[in-house]
Amino acid sequence: MYDLKFSEPSLTSWALLRQTWAVMDKLAEIRLAKVGLTPEKIAVLWACKEHPGPLIPAEIARFVSRESQSVTGLLNRMEREGLVTRIPKRKGKPYTEIKLTAKGEEVCEKGIAVLKKVIDDQMATLPQNELNQLDNRLRALRQQAVDSLHIELTPPPTVPAEKTIEVKW
Repeated sequence: MYDLKFSEPSLTSWALLRQTWAVMDKLAEIRLAKVGLTPEKIAVLWACKEHPGPLIPAEIARFVSRESQSVTGLLNRMEREGLVTRIPKRKGKPYTEIKLTAKGEEVCEKGIAVLKKVIDDQMATLPQNELNQLDNRLRALRQQAVDSLHIELTPPPTVPAEKTIEVKW
């Protein structure tokens, strides 16, 4: 990996952002593999565990920033592994819901512990005020991309717009 400085500062920032995500994701992937998980699987498990109310595949896709069809394949694999189960559509519930199984709960706890350690170790590099600044700048970049794609950042239908989804840390 190279630490390049381009003549155009925005290219340098873009390269740093991509490299940072790639190496941090690889670190998480390597550590999570030790407990039989991937970053994508732990994201789904954690979402199912912490989300207030039932989760549907479309909400999971939005949460993990993936296309619906790739989430469908991921959920199929996770269901075969006994980590999640699908609850078919029923009267008054127009969507299939996704629930954690007992095995999924157990694996999720292990994965969360691993991922928390990775996140804590990596983010400890920045003091709180710099983390806040980073959050603000990343939100601005995300919003610019969202606007360019003509999509909306909306909370899941089961969560009121003004409510923050609390995640137990």
